[in-house]
Amino acid sequence: MRKIFTPVFIVSFCLLLIGGCFLLRKLNGKPASITVYGNVDVRQVDLGFRVFGRVDKLMFEEGDWVKPGQLLALMEKKPYSDQLVEAKATVVSIAASLANEKKMLKRRLKLIDSKSVSQEDLDTVFATYRSLQANLEQAKARVEVAKKNLVDTHIYAPTQGTILTRIREPGSVVNAGEPVYTLSVASPVWIRAFISETQLGLVYPGMPAKIYTDTPHGKVYEGKVGFISPVSEFTPKTVETTELRTDLVYRIRVYAENPDLGLRQGMPVTVELLLSDEK
Repeated sequence: MRKIFTPVFIVSFCLLLIGGCFLLRKLNGKPASITVYGNVDVRQVDLGFRVFGRVDKLMFEEGDWVKPGQLLALMEKKPYSDQLVEAKATVVSIAASLANEKKMLKRRLKLIDSKSVSQEDLDTVFATYRSLQANLEQAKARVEVAKKNLVDTHIYAPTQGTILTRIREPGSVVNAGEPVYTLSVASPVWIRAFISETQLGLVYPGMPAKIYTDTPHGKVYEGKVGFISPVSEFTPKTVETTELRTDLVYRIRVYAENPDLGLRQGMPVTVELLLSDEK
């Protein structure tokens, strides 16, 4: 009988001890966590050409995954390759004129002491020489601009992510900066949520969090508080809380680790902010 009583007594004592700790924590007003509700936010990037022209090729469709540096789209290159050829030819032409004017300037400088040429003639040749020098620098700058314009007939993925929208098709004429794709950036991913005014003092930057989706038995994501708004606002209609709608809340941003890309734009989630004993 004693052998049976001892284990039962030990188990009962442990349960009472655990229950007492939870009760004491509750009485002291120190919950283990704060639960808030929010939605997943993901940055989006509109991608377009920096120059005007006709779209030649689009390599990806909506929903495709892209990596940094991948070629996404091409514009018709011919107008910009012709501009580069023209700019380079201008440099050669001006350089030749400058070399000839330099020879004339040297001859005038040799003859100025013997009074064979006037000072006015020398000044004219020197002014022409300086003007051609400036023109040459300008032409070289135009070559660099033409090179840059030719490079900008390509669109490369700035980061990894998913093609959210394919806005244009081959053959479309687009203005400079007009979006061709919308890219949903893979990282960072954060949760936009709101904390009540009474709980604001318990939340701090870097506070650990667990993020739950509505998927039954789904993956639990790790995160941390990255931003707490310094400005209060009235509870948005989209936020579900047990308090009155007129209560003041503060917007917070919880950065989430998303290794399996399971957190997607707009997804409703539950966030459990973990309180530590030190706070």
